[in-house]
Amino acid sequence: MKKSVLENFRRVVIKIGSSLLISNNKFNTNWFDSFVDDIILLRKRKIEILIVVSGAVSLGKNYLKINKTKLKIFEKQACAACGQLILMNNFKKSFEKKNIKVAQILLTFFDTENRRNSLNSRETITELLKFKIIPVINENDSVSIDELKFGDNDRLAARVSQIIGADHLVLLSDVDGLFTSNPKKNKKVELIEEVREVNEKIFKMASAETNFHGTGGMLTKLQAAEIAAGSGCNTIICKGTIKNPIKNYFNKCYGTKFLSNNKYGTSFKKWIAGAINVMGTLILDDGAIRALKKGASILPSGIENIIGTFFKGDVISFKNLNGKNIGKGVTYYDSKEIKIIKGRKSSEIKKLLGYEGRDEIVHRDYLILNE
Repeated sequence: MKKSVLENFRRVVIKIGSSLLISNNKFNTNWFDSFVDDIILLRKRKIEILIVVSGAVSLGKNYLKINKTKLKIFEKQACAACGQLILMNNFKKSFEKKNIKVAQILLTFFDTENRRNSLNSRETITELLKFKIIPVINENDSVSIDELKFGDNDRLAARVSQIIGADHLVLLSDVDGLFTSNPKKNKKVELIEEVREVNEKIFKMASAETNFHGTGGMLTKLQAAEIAAGSGCNTIICKGTIKNPIKNYFNKCYGTKFLSNNKYGTSFKKWIAGAINVMGTLILDDGAIRALKKGASILPSGIENIIGTFFKGDVISFKNLNGKNIGKGVTYYDSKEIKIIKGRKSSEIKKLLGYEGRDEIVHRDYLILNE
């Protein structure tokens, strides 16, 4: 491995997709053993490693001998419960051959989107890393429901990277990286080796196509890179279908690297920036937008309208009168309360609501603005 490439690597989250872990409906032991050798090379360089995995549902389907493609939610949960055990048994077996210990962490959408739960998750992961144990993380599909799921482990991996303060996220894929268009449909494409900003132009290059086992595609990988970038974490998309995929990338540096911007500073603002489940929206007038850009909080007087139902502590977005997304933050008030006090002065809150609340709807320390 090229030493210069690894100089900035301290804590890395590696996401492995279903298509890499499963071959002929069984765990791909040969490929995974080569991946474990890659992990040993990284650990020799004092790099902390977390692994985010997919594949429990597919393995469970084979275990339960379910042949149909579309599963009901309870069938999917049962498959995940069986498949997760198979997945971890294989992880434990391969890693123990090299005297490496692993631990299983199953996260729900709520565990990352709720601030208290995300902090608890961070503490658990940090403690495991202190003991030189590799956390193996998956979405808890055995209890999750479709309405409250990541739906893909690319974004879960990005959220884990943000929560744990990783400096790099590596997404192992069935393609070499991001191309100017879908390489499976167009041979005249170019690999984009470096992306400084995940913007609309970059998203247009993505495909949402996936394989038989997976739920994501290039689109979800770009969404993951965007989340990671805001928390100061670089993202690498590279080919994982070959043996020793990590070693291969660091020898050839062939893939796409998304550079972080780390524009949100504090860990709390990074958590807000990475929030996936935005519960509602405030429509702000021009004066409120100008004040926000100067560092002010959101007051009731600047709110024109409210969209959605949300509660105190939820992450909500704010838009201008033209519908442009300005940013997001944590609300101090329920949507029902804001409907009563919108457009009014903060001094009127006690009279209107019957209790003395905060002057701000969203405090400036609890919000982030888009560029």
